[in-house]
Parts: sequence; C-alpha cells; structure tokens
Amino acid sequence: MSVLKVHHSTVYRYRERVGLGEHRMMFRPRESHDLRLIRTDLVIAPQPAHLRWVHDPFDNSVAVATFEGTTSELRFESTVTLEHFEDSMPEYPLEEYAQVYPFRYSDEDFPNLARALAHHYQGESVSEWALQFLDPSDTTGTMKILRAMTHGIREQFIYTRRPEKGVQTPEETLRKRRGSCRDFAVLMMEACRSLGVAARFVSGYIFVPNCSGHVGGGATHAWMQAYLPGAGWIDFDPTNSIIGNRNLIRVAVAWAPDQVLPLWGTYAGSPGAFLGMDVAVTVTEEAG
Repeated sequence: MSVLKVHHSTVYRYRERVGLGEHRMMFRPRESHDLRLIRTDLVIAPQPAHLRWVHDPFDNSVAVATFEGTTSELRFESTVTLEHFEDSMPEYPLEEYAQVYPFRYSDEDFPNLARALAHHYQGESVSEWALQFLDPSDTTGTMKILRAMTHGIREQFIYTRRPEKGVQTPEETLRKRRGSCRDFAVLMMEACRSLGVAARFVSGYIFVPNCSGHVGGGATHAWMQAYLPGAGWIDFDPTNSIIGNRNLIRVAVAWAPDQVLPLWGTYAGSPGAFLGMDVAVTVTEEAG
C-alpha cells in the first residue's frame, strides 16, 4: 500500500470578461478495494453559485458547477490524497473456460457487456493487426494475448503528448505509428473487441517514480480495462506496458473516451474571447 497525493490544476484564460455556463468535472478517483480516499479538496475561482455532485450512468463521480457574473479567468484546483493498493498479479484467476482463447462469455455476463464488445470504429486493419498476437498453429492463452498486445503497442508505436482535443481513430494510429495515451487505449480497446474480448476506457492519473521509464505524467492519463471471467476488470496500460493497477489511479470508466472528459463546460462571449487553457497534474508519494 502507498499513499499518493494528486494535484490537478486547470486554468482557462479569456481576452475579455465572459459569462460562464455549466461546467462538469471528473476529478474524484473511484473508491474501491484497491483505492481509498483520505482527503479531497476542490477550489474553483471564481466561486460557483452552485456546486453539486452526481453519479453518471457508469457510477463515476461528477461535480457540476454553475456560475453567475463574468470573469476573464476560470481556475480549478483539485487535491486528493489516497491509499493505493497494488493488485498486479503474475497470474490472474480466470475461470477455466476463459483461460484459453477463444472463449465465450456466460449468458449472464453477455447482456451487461454488449457495449464493451461492440465496435466503435469502422475498418479492418485493427482486426488484422490484432491477429499477430495469436499463435496460428495452436490455441493461445487469453492473458498471453493481452500481455503481448500491451507490450506490442509500447514496442511498435511512439508516444506523443497531444494537447489538442479528441482521439485518433485506431486506423489513424496504426498508420502514423504514434499517438497519445488515449490513442493507444482506444487502439487496444478496438483490437480486444475485434477478438471478442470486452473492453472499456479508463481516465485517471499515473504516478511516475524516478527512473521508472513511465510516460504520461504531468497531465491526465488514459488506459483500458478488459473484462475476464473470474478476474473481473483488469487494467492494461499499453502506453507503459503496465498490466494491473500499479501506479494507476482510476477516476472514470466508460465505453468511449468522450464519455469521461476530465473537465468540460461553456462560456458566453465573443468567438475570439478564449485565449487558452493550462493544465498541470502532479502525483507524489507521501511519506508513510
């Protein structure tokens, strides 16, 4: 178990005073058996007229702020201290029928996993790319495929931080051979789905210890989870070849990245009023 502190700052700057519409935030990590929140603090300036918390359809925690008046700067400061329990395992306890690929989800699980199995993008190249991780002459262990795919993305592609909004299509990532953490997560999700393995998108943070070689710090991070009978949802971070939750702090999960944006909102002003946005994330380990 380790105690981690996450500080997430976002500042919007405007050329003139503007009115602020509703803003929705996904900053609060998902508490579970492997993550326990100790302290949370959210400071917003200017102070919102109303701030409320809701759970979305995926049970993610969402803060909703509404404002009055005008401003030329909008600042969000989230600080969270948490206990993180690592659940990475050499071998995961998969049900016997799911240990070797291909396998079929049970009649009880399948209806709940339909959206996690559905393709979200068009194109055949992702399916063809995924086949390289199967043994063509024999059956292949399910975890062996997913481990090979996680490592393969790290080895075959170049990580690039992309500050612009949106996600590359998996076809685009394959063609460019480079992308951000969210691009790699979406590529692996679609590859898993093409093989009949349920997958979902995860937005959160990563703790990057010194000399770890991990990337993705300094901003929000993204990876994916696969649902495997007997083990449940397992984290796979293809950007860093991480399997399990080591150094990963889950904030929100969904079927697609546009459903778990860390922060989004509107303003009322001239089209050229928006000057820019600054985002900074630090994750540090607290002394035990």
